[in-house]
Amino acid sequence: MITQIDHIALAVKDLDAAIAAYSRMLGLEPNWIGGGGGARHAWFQLPNMALDVISPSGEGAFGDVIRSHLETQGEGMWALAFTSDNVAADQALMTRRGISGTAPATTGSTHDDGRKRYWTTSALKVEDTAGVNLLLVDPSRDGQPWPLSTASSSSPITELDHIVIRTPNPDRALGIYGAKLGLDLRLDRSNADWGVRQLFFRCGGGVVEFGASLKHPASEAPDSYGGLAWRVKDAEAARDRLIASGFDVSDVRKGRKPGTKVLTVRSGVPAGPALLIEQNAQT
Repeated sequence: MITQIDHIALAVKDLDAAIAAYSRMLGLEPNWIGGGGGARHAWFQLPNMALDVISPSGEGAFGDVIRSHLETQGEGMWALAFTSDNVAADQALMTRRGISGTAPATTGSTHDDGRKRYWTTSALKVEDTAGVNLLLVDPSRDGQPWPLSTASSSSPITELDHIVIRTPNPDRALGIYGAKLGLDLRLDRSNADWGVRQLFFRCGGGVVEFGASLKHPASEAPDSYGGLAWRVKDAEAARDRLIASGFDVSDVRKGRKPGTKVLTVRSGVPAGPALLIEQNAQT
């Protein structure tokens, strides 16, 4: 079964620039920089998931995949990966439920210092997931979680709050992510004032949120990534730090969820703009 969000994968053209930007925004250093298969990547490990920033580098099948994504869709979200307690069993279950995928295979990465990591993945077919690239990932081989990235003393971001996916068909999303993937639907709400219907699926320590317009009829058009929301302890302090770091940041405002404060990092990172959210702000 799926237990949590494993990582978010971003495709970028300039890995060094993306590492610098996310290090500044997250207040974290990547705990892994390496590559293989024609690509290089930097891994930022947070308590409830990881951010994997990837760019093509040399020749290789994986690098060709990332290069093709950049050519057709530009920089930004490439994949959403879920941790599975048994990728082979879950991939077989997904197939029976109508979501086919690749056979589980070992993926490796070699750190710049020569260390190696291996994990097992299955890529679900985008034709069956409404156009969103989803991966199933086994936990690390030794059963120990990947070490956390080192945080600066002024790190404003504690973990991922939620990932947003835009959908023209919320009932289809209910079928794929609720009935087939088995994520925990916590809230299904519509708000005419906002013109949107929202679905919230809890997955371990994070949330996958779907937004659908109420102004247009449902269609079979593909889903698309809408952005990332990061959790902060203190919205005002986070804003001050990010402004000092050179980011274009909005004012702090009340969030749509009662008891929250939010602000937006308008630009400066791939897969931006980014939303920052302070939960339980009334306390």
